[in-house]
Amino acid sequence: MNAVRSICLLPLLLAATGSAAAQPAIDLPALIECRQSVSEFAALAPIANDPLKAVALGWRPLPQGNLFMAEYMLNTPITVFGHSADHIAMAGGTIIAILDMPDPHPLAKQLELETGYDAPDKFMAGRELVSRDVNDAKTGEALIESVILGVSTVKSHPGKTLAGCTYSLDLPAEEDTPTAPDTPVEAPSVPPSVQTPTPSPA
Repeated sequence: MNAVRSICLLPLLLAATGSAAAQPAIDLPALIECRQSVSEFAALAPIANDPLKAVALGWRPLPQGNLFMAEYMLNTPITVFGHSADHIAMAGGTIIAILDMPDPHPLAKQLELETGYDAPDKFMAGRELVSRDVNDAKTGEALIESVILGVSTVKSHPGKTLAGCTYSLDLPAEEDTPTAPDTPVEAPSVPPSVQTPTPSPA
């Protein structure tokens, strides 16, 4: 796939979902493990916009220890990637579990991820699981839906491994030849911006 221009997904979804609209049930482990799609990820948009909605789900907002992430403590732990987790975070189109795991390498190997960066103070690995043509159900605009599984570490959370999924809708590069999309998606027209990856600040 050629280079693409990415849409910042969470603001897009906030525009597509009204605060008064009924929200579908959220399968948090499935979202974190990349077993969902952009459509299911849309259910998180109202939570990012209103902390009270997170509290209603049993998520306790935490003080922001990292400027790139909104963190929550779960009243009821979940199991993701075979590990118990009660600490999660969201950043743009990314939803992750923050695991008590000093060494990220075993999990990255288990998930068959490709290492992008590996140093004593920083690790990043990922794998794109889904890349498919879709179109905006309202405008007909051609988009590319991408789902990427990732594992990383971050200095703001020593001794922890961040593991989760990034959901994005991308605009095809101008030189790409459009192909017939296979699935319509709800996505209003918005100016392209930088997609937020799995958090990896220094």
